[in-house]
Amino acid sequence: MGLNLDEQKAVDRFRKTIVEPSMKSLVILDFWAEWCGPCKALTPVLEKVAADYADKGVILAKVNVDEEKFIASQFQVQSIPTVYAMFQGQPVADLTQARTESQLKQMLDQILAQLPITGGEGGGDEGPSEEEIAQFIAMGEKVLGEGDAERALGIFQQVVEMAPTNAEAMSGYLRALIEAGHSEQAQAMLDQMPEEVAKDPAIERVKATLELAANKVDDSELAALKDKAAGGDMEARYAYAEAAFAAGQRDAAADELLAMFETDRDWNDGAARTKLLQIFEAIGLEDEWVVTTRRRLSKILFG
Repeated sequence: MGLNLDEQKAVDRFRKTIVEPSMKSLVILDFWAEWCGPCKALTPVLEKVAADYADKGVILAKVNVDEEKFIASQFQVQSIPTVYAMFQGQPVADLTQARTESQLKQMLDQILAQLPITGGEGGGDEGPSEEEIAQFIAMGEKVLGEGDAERALGIFQQVVEMAPTNAEAMSGYLRALIEAGHSEQAQAMLDQMPEEVAKDPAIERVKATLELAANKVDDSELAALKDKAAGGDMEARYAYAEAAFAAGQRDAAADELLAMFETDRDWNDGAARTKLLQIFEAIGLEDEWVVTTRRRLSKILFG
């Protein structure tokens, strides 16, 4: 990892005191210092709320920024107090602005409603329920839909470890890999997947995502494709739409494909509509953007 001995010891302490407890609990992570007046004022509030929410799976962990400078630097702490909510080794919320008991409890209630936390500190070794796994997958999909592929990758990695045979979880993990720029790794995992699993609709969605990602080009090539598409040639417009979507420009890709379909719906055996449907499949039919774009397509189809 390229760490010196002191940094490695700091990481080990952090793993033991924060990361490991966060695998089953929600950890309130408080960065503070002895000389920080606001930190000392906030400490009783954090301790009381953590105690009140202990039966809901919430615990408090404190990091002294003077003693753990390396950890503070990794979290890019610029001022203190800085407070995060940690779950499954990942920061899931910034609680710094919550300075009163009511504000903190309100934020915790919102977070806990979205996380598969069983509550308490020894909740047993029976593993997560199907409902909890589904909640975790939904959280990963939400983060991925917001464009934070790296964070989504961390979430899906955890749920795949908890439920390695869950196709929805594996689908999310592979699509996060692709969005994070690791298409080759995703393809390799897909190639090694048992045939019965690969046929699952959730995994078919991954195949569509991989195919679309293969059209990614650099910014200068994308600009050149856009200029060429402006001339009206259907092949050029189609190539630009593919590249725009691979570059994360959903709206530009959809606008081009919808306009192509409106101009000539039979061009290349309806290629524009087929590409739109492939995009819908890759993103997910329940996605709000997909729902809105499908309505635009239907309006063209049925007037």
